[in-house]
Amino acid sequence: MTRSNIIPVPAIPMQAGQIQTRLIDGKAHAARLTAEIELEVAQLAEKHGIVPGLAVVLVGNNPASEVYVRSKIAHTEQVGMRSIAHILPGSTTQQELLSLVADLNADPTIHGVLVQLPLPRGIDAALITSAIDPAKDVDGLGPMNVGLTTLGLPGLVPCTPLGCLLLLRGELGSLKGLHAVVVGKSNLVGRPMAQLLLQEECTVTVCHVATADVGALACLADILVVATGHKGLVRREWIKPGATVIDVGINRVTTPEGRTRLVGDVVFDEAMGRAGRLTPVPGGVGPMTIACLLRNTLTAAQRSLR
Repeated sequence: MTRSNIIPVPAIPMQAGQIQTRLIDGKAHAARLTAEIELEVAQLAEKHGIVPGLAVVLVGNNPASEVYVRSKIAHTEQVGMRSIAHILPGSTTQQELLSLVADLNADPTIHGVLVQLPLPRGIDAALITSAIDPAKDVDGLGPMNVGLTTLGLPGLVPCTPLGCLLLLRGELGSLKGLHAVVVGKSNLVGRPMAQLLLQEECTVTVCHVATADVGALACLADILVVATGHKGLVRREWIKPGATVIDVGINRVTTPEGRTRLVGDVVFDEAMGRAGRLTPVPGGVGPMTIACLLRNTLTAAQRSLR
């Protein structure tokens, strides 16, 4: 995505002494990417008779996971791909799950395999993730794809960091020379995000639970990516005026009325008027994560032709 393709987003009215903050519309960016994927899926079917197939495996009764899986299935079908759901009971053993993964690895009509996390107690998530064929590991979390991402070689990149990178490119164009601070070092987001930013020639600082005075480092960032799962962690003073803030956090809170809503790791109201650009929660990173899952599934199908 080049500067000429930047999606215009309405600016938030500026109060006296404040910066005019632009909300990054993840839905708009994702819609653009999804439209491109849908076109490529149709071309793949027309030219080669291949329809990308994504198998999603859900074990147990986790309400949040059930919502995510339904969303992934719906979006997969909307772009013309095949979606195959395996809904397994919480009593499923590790060996039974490994057996299913082996079957999906061997199925030539399945190009992507995704085992929804978290898994029930007694099942080693790392073992299951490692068992997925690297060519079908559309979550990009297996050791082979993690290594390829680290080395900057062609592989399947973890969906959420990839989505964040595409948002940053779409908003800022070149990231070369910018100082990026990543708060969080998980294998799911923090670590691969740092690697992707290094490949963009950013100067990258990674903060985590053992980092002394995270705020002092965060406020130096041109790009601040926050992925900790701790609501309200980042306050106004942590944000460099004009910085681009990518809030990956998804935290469910209860309102005084007894309802639930989603909030990020950044105190949204305090970031407004301080950040130059800011992803809202929801509607920021989330839509891009799903779009990148579709992108990875298409890429896996295209590579199967080789």
